[in-house]
Amino acid sequence: MSAPSSPPNPTLFFETINAYQRTAALKAAVDLGLFSAFSGAPASADELAARCQCPVRGIRILCDSLTLFGFLTKEDSKYTPTSDTAFFLDKNSPAYLGNAVKFLTAPGIKDVFEGLTSTIKNGKVHDSEKGTTAPDHPVWMDFARTMGPMMFGPAQGAAALVELDTTRDTKVLDISASHGTFGITLAQKSPRAHLVALDWEAVLTVTEENAKAAGLGDRFSKIIGDAFTVDLGSDYDVVLVPNFLHHFNIADCTRFLKKVKAALRPGGKVVIVEFVPNDDRISPPSSATFSLVMLGTTPEGDAYTFAEYQKMLGDAGFKDAALHPLAPTAQSAVIGVA
Repeated sequence: MSAPSSPPNPTLFFETINAYQRTAALKAAVDLGLFSAFSGAPASADELAARCQCPVRGIRILCDSLTLFGFLTKEDSKYTPTSDTAFFLDKNSPAYLGNAVKFLTAPGIKDVFEGLTSTIKNGKVHDSEKGTTAPDHPVWMDFARTMGPMMFGPAQGAAALVELDTTRDTKVLDISASHGTFGITLAQKSPRAHLVALDWEAVLTVTEENAKAAGLGDRFSKIIGDAFTVDLGSDYDVVLVPNFLHHFNIADCTRFLKKVKAALRPGGKVVIVEFVPNDDRISPPSSATFSLVMLGTTPEGDAYTFAEYQKMLGDAGFKDAALHPLAPTAQSAVIGVA
């Protein structure tokens, strides 16, 4: 028997079992405003501690840890944010993602993984019957208020794939609209586009605020309720379905897509935005790992492959299904024609 190419190494075990510490460190840095305290220049632990109004010991250990994790660099006892850190985690940046921490670490998302063993063993979310798919689940208010900036890149990419006829009135339906970023970005392409947003009533207050702030107040309306049961209306040019289908099983997704097709005008398009792994379900990692999120938070959701979306769309009566990666983001658009 040949000797192994390298000796056994437990590093992966320890990094994974202790990964919660990384989450806690990053959340603490965001909560303290650490990344915004640099003011565009390297800073020492003493300087950062004074700016964050914290004892030096904690700030030094936190900064050293964040350096090890790749968020900061260190030279001559001074720390500097990496370019990505400065772009996404400095509150002064228009691309600031720090607010998303509230949703990503919310109890309704994070705590369910404490019972993952039970979820896997029993085939259902351990702490509730429907997980985050329950009507008016409070986590979706956090999502609506904090995740819009994170969706800006995918929304721009998806909007670039769809043309709206600017010579006539057009209608866009945004399913599970939440922050409204996808629908707003597309509707802004045409002054004659009317945006209809569908979500729970409380969530739609955020959608409406954002639509008005974007200048769409006079061409915005809403549909309140469950997307599976409420009347969607008709004659839409585009129906956007961003980050929605992954919550449900394939049969329910197909049933819903049939409803979407009935709401579209002939030749209209459905634009699905999702994390779409390859057929091997382990690549690319940024998309493939999303299935674990669905396992922990939904009764039957999954990260579906393009082949699965293609079959759903075909069974729902759509044609010409096409996959469009929305680089550099981890998401893809799947577009079908009614």
